[in-house]
Amino acid sequence: MKKKNLLHLALAASFVFSIACSSVDQTSQTQAVATTQQPDEQEKASEWPRGVTYEIFVQSFCDSNGDGIGDIKGMTSKLDYLRDLGVEGIWLMPMNPSPSYHKYNVTDYYDIHPDYGTLEDYKEFIQEAHERGIHVVMDLVVNHSGSDHPWFQEASRNANSPYREYYVWAHKDDPQTQKEGKILAGDSDNVNRWHKVAGSDSLYYGYFYDGMPDLNFDSPKLREEIYKIGRFWLSEVGVDGFRLDAARHIFPDDRPEDNHQFWIDFRNEMLKVKEDAYLVGEVWADAATVAPYMKGLPALFNFDMGYAITNAVNKEDAGELVSNHRKIRDFYSSVNPDFVDATFLTNHDQNRIMSEVNGNMNKAKMAAALLFTLPGSPYMYYGEEIGMKGKKPDELIREPFIWEKKEEDGCRATWVEPKYSTDQTVTPAAVQLEDENSILNHYKRFIQLRNNSKALTYGELEPLNLGPKSISAFLRKYEDESLLVLHNLSDKEVSVSLPETLAAYEDVRFQSKASTKSNNMLKLAPYSTVILED
Repeated sequence: MKKKNLLHLALAASFVFSIACSSVDQTSQTQAVATTQQPDEQEKASEWPRGVTYEIFVQSFCDSNGDGIGDIKGMTSKLDYLRDLGVEGIWLMPMNPSPSYHKYNVTDYYDIHPDYGTLEDYKEFIQEAHERGIHVVMDLVVNHSGSDHPWFQEASRNANSPYREYYVWAHKDDPQTQKEGKILAGDSDNVNRWHKVAGSDSLYYGYFYDGMPDLNFDSPKLREEIYKIGRFWLSEVGVDGFRLDAARHIFPDDRPEDNHQFWIDFRNEMLKVKEDAYLVGEVWADAATVAPYMKGLPALFNFDMGYAITNAVNKEDAGELVSNHRKIRDFYSSVNPDFVDATFLTNHDQNRIMSEVNGNMNKAKMAAALLFTLPGSPYMYYGEEIGMKGKKPDELIREPFIWEKKEEDGCRATWVEPKYSTDQTVTPAAVQLEDENSILNHYKRFIQLRNNSKALTYGELEPLNLGPKSISAFLRKYEDESLLVLHNLSDKEVSVSLPETLAAYEDVRFQSKASTKSNNMLKLAPYSTVILED
C-alpha cells in the first residue's frame, strides 16, 4: 500500500465514519463529506493548458462603472474569485470594436470595444491574471470581418480597391451563387451565403450572414494581415493565445485540406512570436472531421463529448459514454500525440447545461463530476458553477452573472432583461459560497480534486463495465497514481460488486456523498461519485 498523505487519510476516515453512521440523514452526510475535501496546494498537479479554463462573455460578467455593460475592470476585480475557483485559464469572447452586442463582426482588429475599456485596461487585466497563475486566451475572429469594417466598406464601393481581394466576390449571374448552401455544421443555420451589394452586380460570400463577409484566404496579402494581427496581440498586448472562431470555414467546405494547411501555417507564424502560444479551434463537427485540424490546432473543442455527457445524465444511463470517449481520444492521438482535448458541457452557442437537464440540480452536478473526472482539458462556461439557466435565442444564454442579492449586487450587468437566470431561479454566488452543498462548492471541490491529481489531469482512460446501467466506471492511471472512478447517475442507491481484479482499490480518495463499502460490495448514494485508489 502506498503511503497516504493527511488529506487522503482524512477522506478515508470520513468514508469509514459513513459506514458506522448509516442512519444519519443524507443531507447531513453529504455536508460532512463535503467539508473534508479541501485543496492541498503542495499537491497541485495540473499545468495549463491541461488545467481548467473558464469562458467569459465580458458584457455579462461584471460591470464596474454602472453603465449596465460588463467590462475589463469588472473582470479584473473578480480574478481572485476565479483563482479560488481553481481555473488556470480564461477564454474571453470577442472584445474588438463591433456594432453588435456579441462582437463577432469585428470593425477594428487592433483595439478594444470602448464599452469594455481600453487596451491599457486589457494589459492590466492580463498582468493581474498572470500574477495569479491564470492564462488569458482571446477570441480571434478571422474567418470573417464585420460588414462595417473599413476594408469591406472600401472594397464594396470600389472594385479596384486594394482591399477588394480581402473578400470573396462573384457576379450576380454566376451559377454558383444560385445554389442554396448546405448546413454542414452546428455553427450556422444560414443557407443563403451570397449577398448583394447595393447598386452593384457583385455579390460577396458570407457563411454566417450578410453582416459577416468572409475573408479571402487565397490572398497572400490577407493572410499576412491575419498573421500581423495575431503577432500584435501576442507580443504587444501579452495574451497567451487564441480561440479561433469558425476554424473549419476559413476556406469553403469543399476545401478542407486548405483549411488544415492554413492553420499549420498560422501556428508556425505565431510560434515565431511566442514559443508557447496556445491555439484552440472551434470545429463544430464529428470527430472524423475534427481530427485533421489537430496538426495546426493542437487544441480543439470536443463537441461530441458535451452531447454525450448531457445525454447520459438525462437518461441516467452511462451507456457507451466512456468507451466512446476513449475511441475518440485514441483517434486524435493517432493524428497528434500531443493534442489537447478541450472538453466542455455547453458554451455560448448552446442552451445552458442547467436548462438541458430541465433544472435538475443533481443532474447538473453529475454532469460536472463527469467533466472533471474524465480525460480532457475542461472548459466551463461562466455561470455554470452557480447553476445559471438559459435557452436560445443567444442573448438569453448569455445573461448577466448573479454575484450577490440584487439589492447588494454592485457588479451585475443590466444590458439585457434576463428570462432564465434571475434572482428567483439562481442563488447568487456570494450566498452559494457559504453553503457546502451548493453547486458552486461542488464545482470547486471537483476542480480542486482534478488539479491535485496527476491521474485525473494527465492519465489515460480505461472503461469498466460493472453491471448497473446507471454506473459510469473507469480507471485513470498516470505514473504511480491509479484511481477507480465510479459515478451513480441515478436517483437511487446502487450496489456495485467490485471484481477481484479491482480488489486493490480499497482506499478512498474522494466521495461527493457518503457511501458504504463492505468487502467487495460498494453502495453508492443517489447522484454520487466515489473515487478509490490502490
